[in-house]
Amino acid sequence: MTASSPLPRYAYLGPAGTFTEAALRQVVSPDMAEYVPMVDVVSALEAVRSARVDFAVVPIENSVEGGVTATLDTLATGRPLVLVREVLVPVEFVLAARAGTVLADVTRVATHPHAWAQCRRWFNAALPAAVHVPATSTAAAGALLADTAPGHDPGFDAALLSPLSAHLYGLEVLAEHVADNEAAVTRFVVVGVPGALPPRTGSDKTSLVVHLPSNEAGALLAMLEQFAARGVNLSRIESRPLGDRLGRYSFSIDADGHLAEERVAEALIGLHRVCPHVRFLGSYPRADGAPTDVRPGTADADFDGARSWVASLRAGTWLAG
Repeated sequence: MTASSPLPRYAYLGPAGTFTEAALRQVVSPDMAEYVPMVDVVSALEAVRSARVDFAVVPIENSVEGGVTATLDTLATGRPLVLVREVLVPVEFVLAARAGTVLADVTRVATHPHAWAQCRRWFNAALPAAVHVPATSTAAAGALLADTAPGHDPGFDAALLSPLSAHLYGLEVLAEHVADNEAAVTRFVVVGVPGALPPRTGSDKTSLVVHLPSNEAGALLAMLEQFAARGVNLSRIESRPLGDRLGRYSFSIDADGHLAEERVAEALIGLHRVCPHVRFLGSYPRADGAPTDVRPGTADADFDGARSWVASLRAGTWLAG
């Protein structure tokens, strides 16, 4: 908690009614924390780095669009931050406008780019002439539409947003279930400063950012072998450009397991040996509670037994292999 507030402060992508706020409400109720809306993901994460808030809740991955690049890139550089929890939020969109607007009037739709990307096919079929007007969040589009005085043009005709946002801002729903994939889910993470890790649960993830050696044949294979040799499954791996020149990339990785597990720790030791840069982003419980699959020969007891055997050889006591 910050010195100025008796309650922990959580930054999130605002304003009120965003999917990020829905994720935050899964983490902590409004009466147990101070919600601090931010205009974008970068601002939310930088507020943690500057100690203006205690935590940030930000989107990191969508089941349709993949990784949220603003989150991945901000976590990959700057003062270290760690993920301490993840939550999943089903994504449901409606198209809403001010009273008196009909669907045929809509030619400009404001929303966050990730939301628009998840509804392209719907718009191509229902409103092929509609164009996207980018907004900082889905709820921000609704708030601007609601706050614009009658007779004034906010720059768009309707907003693509959550049903909750449409209700909060008093907008009229023109179309429901506006999505290409109604099973879409967005994964959000709670981000804080480095400290004690959440305890191992048996259903965990470890997140990393890894750079590869430049111009070295087989560098990617060498990196992946550190996980494969220890039986560590990767649930997500995405490349991101380093930005200094073409052809240089880092890898954002989610691995199944917790740093407290021998196999995960051994994989990180291997990465540290063969890769020029490894950033640890935390070990934390999986939102779905699925148990980590530990293949034979990679449990903690297997590593302990192997280590004891090697120690016996060095000591000359020669335990049975």
